[in-house]
Amino acid sequence: MSTREDWENGGFGIYIHWPFCQAKCPYCDFNSHVSQRINQSRWKQAYLSEIDRLAVECGGRVLHSVFFGGGTPSLMNGDVVAAIIERVSYHWPAANDLEITLEANPTSTEAGRFADYHAAGVSRLSMGIQALNDPDLKALGRLHSAAEGIAAFDIARGIFPRVSFDLIYARQHQTLDDWRNELTRALSLGLDHLSAYQLTIEDGTAFGARAKIGKLDGLPHEDLAVDMYELTQELCDSAGLPAYEISNHASDMAQSRHNLIYWRYGDYLGIGPGAHGRLTLNGEKYATATPLVPNSWLTQVEQTGTGEAPREVISAEDQAVEALMMGLRLREGVSLSRIRALSSTAINPEKLNEFKVLGLMRQDDDWLSCSDAGRPVLNGILRGLLA
Repeated sequence: MSTREDWENGGFGIYIHWPFCQAKCPYCDFNSHVSQRINQSRWKQAYLSEIDRLAVECGGRVLHSVFFGGGTPSLMNGDVVAAIIERVSYHWPAANDLEITLEANPTSTEAGRFADYHAAGVSRLSMGIQALNDPDLKALGRLHSAAEGIAAFDIARGIFPRVSFDLIYARQHQTLDDWRNELTRALSLGLDHLSAYQLTIEDGTAFGARAKIGKLDGLPHEDLAVDMYELTQELCDSAGLPAYEISNHASDMAQSRHNLIYWRYGDYLGIGPGAHGRLTLNGEKYATATPLVPNSWLTQVEQTGTGEAPREVISAEDQAVEALMMGLRLREGVSLSRIRALSSTAINPEKLNEFKVLGLMRQDDDWLSCSDAGRPVLNGILRGLLA
């Protein structure tokens, strides 16, 4: 058995949360806020302070990924992004394939910042295109048109080595042919990474409130949503972008390094309001969290020197559960010996055998994964395995 720590199976990354947006999308349940006035210099200093604080504990680890998420990080000034990357680079040596990703909305205003982000060190742009027709973009609360989105994608592709974009399916009044045509058009753009998410209606969102009073009509029924999922697999496979995770498709070597750290259950620092992290120190794995309200986080950093809430130790059993829940999202699956080293009782062996007989799971020596038939029902599989 290797003597390395468990987190090293997944690697190490840093997540920077920028909480601000121009407008709140009605489907979004992320920690995002609309603010007309933002003192970016003050925010920059807070991020740098947090980076310095955390580097005292874990500086020197090989860094595989930095991810600017939100919110809308493409509202950040270029000098803020540059300062964060410079400070991170000072504290952590870079892996040979270090990936620095920034999420962006494809408005013309934000596209004007792309060159600055690349100059700062961003190597990958993740674009929130979401739909390729104007009525649906309006319904989703997006501020760009379809033409503007494609134009921004073309600009980004000429600047960054890697560009990904997101699409949402199972939207209101969307038919299977609608999705086929839209996805075919997206794949014709020469993508190397696509995230395709089914629209989910979450509590605490505008869509959730409308649904509760019966004002969100035209949502596809469950069978149609399944058909859309299966069509996504078929078209993306044919285009050379197989699913490496339930909702994420990529050509070879174009997978998101940062998200792989999550799914392979590595360690990652969560910096910014509402950011979560996982950090292993002195043989203990901790869950980290921060205040959700932007000004609360900012004030806490400035007044106390830390943006974190008190850390919680994650038990070995809970680590095994988290590693299994994350890892089975990947086509590659998880190492059974790794799960059992964390906790020998995490997996129900009878249910595991049952799922293998049903063709929902497969085991190849030490590796356990979901089959093509199993991935769409992963939640049910996990409930059984963890019972």
